[in-house]
Amino acid sequence: MSPKGWFDLALFILLFVLFIYVFISVRVTNLHKVYFLFHSLMMLWPFSQFAMGMTGNPDLQRLFVTISFVAISLVGGGWFLLTFFLTRTEAQLSKSQTVMILAPAVIAAAGVVLNIGGDFALPVQGGFVQRTYGPWFWVVTAVLLSYFFASLFILFRAMRSPHTSPEVRKQVKITLWGIYVLTGFACLDSFLNVVLGKWLPIIPGLTSLGIFLSCLFFVYVIKKFNVFDLVSIAQEDIINRIPYGILVLDEQGLIMKVNKALSLIRDLRVGDRFELASFLETVKVTGDVGTFLEQYKQKEYRPFRIEIEVESLTERHFILQVSPIVDTYQSFFGSILTFQDVTQERFLVHELNRQNEILQERNQSLDHIRSELSEANRKLEELVLTDSLTDCYNRRYLTQQLTHEVSTNTRYRIPFSLILFDIDHFKNVNDRYGHVVGDEVLLRTAQVVKQAIRSTDILARYGGEEFMIYLPHTEQQLAMQLAERVRLSVELNQVPVELGQALEEVSVTISMGVVAIDVFSEEDPAESPEEYLVRLFSAVDKALYQAKEKGRNRVELGQCANVAPLM
Repeated sequence: MSPKGWFDLALFILLFVLFIYVFISVRVTNLHKVYFLFHSLMMLWPFSQFAMGMTGNPDLQRLFVTISFVAISLVGGGWFLLTFFLTRTEAQLSKSQTVMILAPAVIAAAGVVLNIGGDFALPVQGGFVQRTYGPWFWVVTAVLLSYFFASLFILFRAMRSPHTSPEVRKQVKITLWGIYVLTGFACLDSFLNVVLGKWLPIIPGLTSLGIFLSCLFFVYVIKKFNVFDLVSIAQEDIINRIPYGILVLDEQGLIMKVNKALSLIRDLRVGDRFELASFLETVKVTGDVGTFLEQYKQKEYRPFRIEIEVESLTERHFILQVSPIVDTYQSFFGSILTFQDVTQERFLVHELNRQNEILQERNQSLDHIRSELSEANRKLEELVLTDSLTDCYNRRYLTQQLTHEVSTNTRYRIPFSLILFDIDHFKNVNDRYGHVVGDEVLLRTAQVVKQAIRSTDILARYGGEEFMIYLPHTEQQLAMQLAERVRLSVELNQVPVELGQALEEVSVTISMGVVAIDVFSEEDPAESPEEYLVRLFSAVDKALYQAKEKGRNRVELGQCANVAPLM
């Protein structure tokens, strides 16, 4: 070959490298890349066969033979890879699997290039136009037949799969004719020109004709079904990437399109009839099913929705929305059903409600504890302010109450009275019957007094057998009447006690001193409420002493100096 020829060949190789670089780097779909590579390899066979016949240089003939058989070796791997794209199963291929698919083709092509010891082909009469084939030729043939049968397996599996759409099945059927034609002519070429080449004249162009005819089938499929339409591919990709389930129905209810997200929920296939009413019977519906189906049957020109619950491995919630498909004249010719997965949202709502219930239960528990604490505090307060034996207020409470009451009463000139009484000869009761009976007498006496006084009056155990009654808003005359009523009630009260086997009734009397404050002085006092209370206690105590001196079981009125309003 002349230097110019080698220079042109070098330029061809550089241009081819640039083509490969652009082919790999530009943003074209993988389907486009695989097909164009497959088509380019098929074109190399007839071109190399033609170029080989146009030159008498053995080296160039050897080069074109190598190029043609390298191309046909790689066509097998390219075709098998294209099969996955035509059946829409390319997503199943990983990078390692792709390498394994192409590896036999690359190995076969490498053997053709090396042609070690003429294992692939040897020239006849000093040129490669007429040649003999060695064992590696049959290795290449075996590899191509393996790709042929593997492709048939993939194509027939796609045709039998229930998940393959009718459109893809039609594409596969036409594509099968293309591969039958290509394989048939290639096998016929090998049989007539190689196996029977010693006895029959060479018939040129059989494989080239098979390549051309098979390409016609492929081009027909590509054109008729818009296999390479970028808009269709993009729409298909977008629909399958949408996380919502999408179902497209025609006006007869036939499924025109179902995306991958919905395929994971239900086994729906293109071409099947979808009955919405039957579908809703298989799921749990939240909402008015009747109204929803009526809107669907009426083909209303507005979206309407309902919530459904689908049970698969787990419970999943969806918002099912039906939107009509109308043309520019508002004529109905289909529906789009979208299934929006709201499982996570419902789970969060359920979890929030559950947490609220737990919080309410805890609040109720806290309220119960708070109520128990309040009751316990009240009981503790009662224990502090009441006498445990008689259940009356104790002297501490009486003093606190009177300190406040006296200050208020004298400031606003409100009359009040005090009664101090004790049980006559109570020591004799303890000595004769014992302290247990004495305690019972104290308790029963306090109960009788409580029944005799008013609800607004305060009874307190002053000490020992002494009791004091505070009578708010009570003048002298009424205080004496109440005191007499209390004295008589105690006198008539009989306390049953057990003495051995006998039952005896014990009765006691009381002596009472009364002090009434119903007249107030205009002079400013020099004493505090506490000091005045001490003087008041002293006065009522003197009145009680007088009652005892005069024979007991009686009421005596005591005197206490009038006071001005306490500030």
